[in-house]
Amino acid sequence: MLTSTLDAATLEKLVSAAVAAPSMHNTQPWRFRFRPETTTLEVRAVPQATLQVSDPADRAVYVSVGAAVFNLRVAVRHLGREPVVRLLPHPAEPDLLAAVRLAGPTRTAAAGQPDLHEAIWRRHSSRLPFSDQPVDPAVLAELAEAALAEGAELDLPSEAEVHRLLAVTAEAERRNTTEPRRSAESRHAIHGADDGPYGIPAAALGPQDVHGRLPVRDFSAIRPAEHLPPALFERHPCIGLLSTAHDEPADWLRAGQALEHVLLLATAHGLQASLLHQAMEWPDLRWSLRDPRHGPGHPQMLIRLGYGPDGAATPRSAAADVLDGGPDAPA
Repeated sequence: MLTSTLDAATLEKLVSAAVAAPSMHNTQPWRFRFRPETTTLEVRAVPQATLQVSDPADRAVYVSVGAAVFNLRVAVRHLGREPVVRLLPHPAEPDLLAAVRLAGPTRTAAAGQPDLHEAIWRRHSSRLPFSDQPVDPAVLAELAEAALAEGAELDLPSEAEVHRLLAVTAEAERRNTTEPRRSAESRHAIHGADDGPYGIPAAALGPQDVHGRLPVRDFSAIRPAEHLPPALFERHPCIGLLSTAHDEPADWLRAGQALEHVLLLATAHGLQASLLHQAMEWPDLRWSLRDPRHGPGHPQMLIRLGYGPDGAATPRSAAADVLDGGPDAPA
C-alpha cells in the first residue's frame, strides 16, 4: 500500500541519489525539503558565491539542479513510485527550481533497459586519457534518444566539426588560465583531503594532453602544472554537443536532466565521460559552438565520451546536510 509519507531512511536514499549528480566545480548547489502533505520533494537552488565570474547568470546552477532532479526521478522509480516533476512551480519562490511528487505505482519499464539506478553510484567524471576504441554507434544513437526524451538534442558532430569545437574550447581554456579572477575561481575549486565534500580533490584532476589535441581543464590555472604531467590522450575524441531549442531557466533545467540521462546511460554501457564546460562560461564562445546548419540551438554542454579507466570520484554531501528540517521533515 502506498503511504503519504516516507520514512527517514527512504528519504535519505532519495536525496543521496540526487546529490550524486554532477555540478560545476562540485559546488553541489542544491537543498531539498520533503512535503508529506503532498508526498513531494522540493529541490531548491543555493546561490554560488564562488562562481560569480564563471556563472553570473546561474545557468550552470540550473543545469546541475536539473541533473539532480533526473537522479531523483530514477531513484523514485526504483522505489516503485512514479515521479511527477514540475519545473519552476512557484514564480514567487525563485529558488524553488523543481518539485518531484511521488505518485502511484510506476509504469512498467521497457524490457532490456539498462539499470540507471545502479549507474547513479558508479557515474563520475574521468579526466584521464581514453583508448582509441571507437564508441559503438548504436550506443551513441541511444544517448541521442535519451537527450531527446528530456527535451534536448545531443549532436554527434563529424571529426572536422569536433576539431572546431575543441579549438573553441581551447580558446576558452586559454582565457580561463590567463584572466585573474577566473583563474582564482578555478584554483579555489581544488580542495585537499580534509576540506570537506565540496570542490575537486587533487586525485580527481587529470593530466594535460601532451599533443594539445584535447583541452583538459587545468584547475590550477598555472601552466605548466607540475601536478598535471602530460599524457597521451585519444587521437580521435568522441564529443557530443548538448543543446536546447531555447535558453531560459526551464531549458537549463531540461538540459541538466538530459545531461544526466546521457551520462547514466553511458555509464550503464561501460563508457567513461568528462565535461568540457570552459566555452560555456564565455557568451561569445558559447554561441560560436553552435552549428548554424543544425538550426538556432543553444549549446549547454560538451560531453567527451570513450572507453578508458575510471577517474577518481569527487566527494558528496551527506543527505542530512542538504535536507532542510523543521515540522515537515520526517521524524
